[in-house]
Amino acid sequence: MDWRQFWQILSGLLYAMNVVLVIYTSFSLLFKRRDPIKTISWILVMLLLPYIGITLYFFLGRNFRKEKMYSRKGAGDLRLRKGLSKDFLNKYKKAKNLPEEVIPFHKLIIQNLKNSNSLLLASNGLEIYFSGKESLSAMYKAMQQAKEHIHLQSFIVEDDIIGNRFKELMIQKAKEGVEVRFLVDGFGGRKLSKNFIKELKEAGIEILIFSPFKFFFLPPFVNYRNHRKILVVDGKTGFLGGVNIADRYYDGGKFEEWRDTHVKLTGDAVISLQASFLLDRFFIINKNLKRKKYYPQFDLGKRCYFESSDKKIYTQVISSGPDSDWSAIMQCYATAITQAKDHIYIISPYFIPNETILDIVKITALSDVEVSIMIPERSDTWLAHWGTMSYISELLAAGVNIYLFERGFNHSKVLSIDGEFCIIGSANMDNRSFEHHFEVTSVIYDSESASVIETKFNEDLLRCKKITSVMWHLRPKKYRIYESIARIVAPML
Repeated sequence: MDWRQFWQILSGLLYAMNVVLVIYTSFSLLFKRRDPIKTISWILVMLLLPYIGITLYFFLGRNFRKEKMYSRKGAGDLRLRKGLSKDFLNKYKKAKNLPEEVIPFHKLIIQNLKNSNSLLLASNGLEIYFSGKESLSAMYKAMQQAKEHIHLQSFIVEDDIIGNRFKELMIQKAKEGVEVRFLVDGFGGRKLSKNFIKELKEAGIEILIFSPFKFFFLPPFVNYRNHRKILVVDGKTGFLGGVNIADRYYDGGKFEEWRDTHVKLTGDAVISLQASFLLDRFFIINKNLKRKKYYPQFDLGKRCYFESSDKKIYTQVISSGPDSDWSAIMQCYATAITQAKDHIYIISPYFIPNETILDIVKITALSDVEVSIMIPERSDTWLAHWGTMSYISELLAAGVNIYLFERGFNHSKVLSIDGEFCIIGSANMDNRSFEHHFEVTSVIYDSESASVIETKFNEDLLRCKKITSVMWHLRPKKYRIYESIARIVAPML
């Protein structure tokens, strides 16, 4: 047998294996009764792209939430949170039993408790930052004041000026006897040098790499990254939002300005951020920490302890990801939008919603609620930009106000409803954040905080261009082609 015959036989066998796998996978998709658009899209990709299609599905298309590939059953912090949620539900399942300030939000509060064990807690201090520079400066200052421990988590950390500034501070605090734990996503932190990591380890800092990413040896979860940005200092001060640790978040990089939104919490509300960090740590190294040391304000024998707070800014911190039973953040967004009576302000760098969120936004706009969405005029990724643009026509038709942020890049992930409550976190308004990434967000039941968000939104309208139907109809034809291509790919991501 010569090499030609051998190659013909081998290629025939490989093609037959591909056909068998595609048929098996297609029937498996059909029986799982997933989103029909996603199902059809993946079947077409597998049929039209031999070998490549089945490979892409394996890395990008599997539903790890349902397959339960991530398990944290042994995590003590998860058991604690579930127990507290159960106690809370038993006491506050009736709206009249809730604190007066949050009775109007009873439906959303109970939903968040049931789908993600998100405790309703009071913060005795809350600050909102509207730029990466402000956020990173505040985080740095909080870390400088650490006495007991620092838990720093970020999706992106780079070996640049800002990255090294935080590295040196972590090393300094470790030398002072502060426990320092540093968690970074394997993909977002893939550019960190060996020396960067080595210096941290030599200082006694615990390094936690979430799903290490290797270019030539792809992990089984390319799409399933840890997108959370969390800082907890001494269990008393916490930060979350959209800001990563890299120069461009501080100085704008290639953009005139890098806008972002981050929030600082103090008091009992930090408990949920601490639990989220420690759950991610448990996933990586399968070890629990002694709880009392890391929850200094938490009394194990006390239930519904938020009532003791003097200044009552109530919040729920929601952690959602492929390991969750429910798409909790998406469900929170959906219910929050439906509660609007007058207006909704949304800021998202990537507005590529699933059908549920898209329909809810359009229905809300059609029901005489003012819906305003702010998105960047320029994005940091081609696919996300044109995927976002592909939704503008139908949003305009429903009466949604669309504003393009022209001064730099707005990376904020924010919702504000009727000036009564707001949502700030790491989750974009897209399917990747809803289904494929580990995310964290905060629901802040406070009209003053919502007012701060909405005041900033209205100020930023001066930096925006409002899209009109006529303007959009006259856009270049090539843009429509880009949008169509991105729209086809978007449901699979």
